Amino acid sequence: MRITGDQRGLAIEGRLDVRSAADARARLHSAVDGGQGDLVLDLGRLEFWDATGLGVIMGTHRRAGRLGRRLVLRDVPAQLQRLLVATRLHRILAVEGAVPDAYGASLPALGVPNPPLVAPTL
Repeated sequence: MRITGDQRGLAIEGRLDVRSAADARARLHSAVDGGQGDLVLDLGRLEFWDATGLGVIMGTHRRAGRLGRRLVLRDVPAQLQRLLVATRLHRILAVEGAVPDAYGASLPALGVPNPPLVAPTL
């Protein structure tokens, strides 16, 4: 596993699993603690993850929230998107773009608000 980036954006490459979880947690938490605003986590090169890896992402999300920041997931692999929907974590995590549900329909991503309904003016 390799993590590159800074306090504004990180990219994870390789495997995020029980063997890499401690190093990933330390790097992600350090980035959260050292910055401000959204922390973008690019998962486009993530090859494999397990429940421990998902726990690292959720822990980082919680830590960011406690510090007034938001963790935003970018370029989420399709398998991980399906896992987020199946576990309903897509409702908690901020995911750029849309996340497909189990039937292939797009769901709005948290953190990408729908425009407010505005009554027409006459």
